[in-house]
Amino acid sequence: MKANKLNSIIVLGLVATIGILIVQLLWTKEAFNLEEKKFSQKVHVALLEVVKKLYQGTNRDIPADNPVRKISNDYYVANVENDFSPDVLQHYLNEEFTKSAINTDYEYAMYNCQSDEMVYGKYISTNSNTPVDEQINFPKHKNLVYYFAIRFPNETSYLLNSLRFWLFLSIALIIILLVYVYSIYTIIQQKKYSELQRDFINNMTHEFKTPLSSILLASNYLSKQNCITEDEKLNNYTQIIINQSKKLNSHIEKILNIAKSDDSILSLEKKEISVIPILNEVIENMKLKHPTLAVTLNHGKEHTILADEFHFTNIVYNIIDNSVKYCNDTPEVTISINEEKNNLKLNFSDNGIGVSENNIAHLFDKFYRENNKKSNEINGFGLGLFYVKKICTQHHWKIFAANNPNKGLLISILIPKN
Repeated sequence: MKANKLNSIIVLGLVATIGILIVQLLWTKEAFNLEEKKFSQKVHVALLEVVKKLYQGTNRDIPADNPVRKISNDYYVANVENDFSPDVLQHYLNEEFTKSAINTDYEYAMYNCQSDEMVYGKYISTNSNTPVDEQINFPKHKNLVYYFAIRFPNETSYLLNSLRFWLFLSIALIIILLVYVYSIYTIIQQKKYSELQRDFINNMTHEFKTPLSSILLASNYLSKQNCITEDEKLNNYTQIIINQSKKLNSHIEKILNIAKSDDSILSLEKKEISVIPILNEVIENMKLKHPTLAVTLNHGKEHTILADEFHFTNIVYNIIDNSVKYCNDTPEVTISINEEKNNLKLNFSDNGIGVSENNIAHLFDKFYRENNKKSNEINGFGLGLFYVKKICTQHHWKIFAANNPNKGLLISILIPKN
């Protein structure tokens, strides 16, 4: 995917997510306003019913003007124009608020004609465990004689509680937006890492190719000299140098190509191959390279598999070479072949340093090298076992790694029978 297209998708996704979040917040705000209006209407109707009941049993009529007024968001005043008892007022308030489903704390006060001030009544809590707040002075209003005031100290929290679903959606969208931003940040970081990795691979390709070409030219020239051709032993060593240089050159091409992309697919030339001869050939070459290496091959009858001979050889070579590299003692490798139901199982066990249990899951990751003293001493790029895993995956084989009970590493390859 081109960079411009990816950037456009990222920007559009971010704008869309922010837009949805803004719309959700606006809807939540509108829902809160509607709840507040609905609550105000219920309080107004309930207080109007209280005023009507306070006039019951008297010869006076209710004032023509609306006796209930909203002074602020949580403060209401009801004009009675008739003397009333505080106990009767509280009884009517509880009754009407219950009937109107107004289930929140409130406090009330009444105007005292003799002292010309508002007298605090009582704090009524819907929860008996809620502590009573300190008394609050209610403001006095002009031109009113017999009236009472109501305050709802928890109105805002009461309304927000009724909007739990809307608030949950808003919080969920905020979390989604944060996750989206974090994901975009991670993608950008991974993109930078991939570009750096690609540049590194391109540079290494050139660095490997140059000395290998020089080795091949020198080896070919050396093989034509009379002193070499006349000495069978020297001629044999020269041919080994040429063959291994060509093989190494081919390895570099294959491994670097597969390392350029996790999604790259290699062209496999599958055919029926015998397992034992290939293992013996790799073991012989590895012993030439590492004279102290001891390899034990345990097998019964001859086994054949459907595989790419070149890549299967590389798999065995990489696993054994890895065992030799990460061994502090004389390297010992045991290769065993077993039949398990419809599968052929190849086990490669060594006496190396093994891998810590926390990091063994990353053993086949590209460029992964465990941070230890041995890794620091060995030159490498962490591509060997990644290549092994890649080839096994393309053959539809399964590969596992585990530490031996006593010492070393065990790598198992499960190959379906033909």
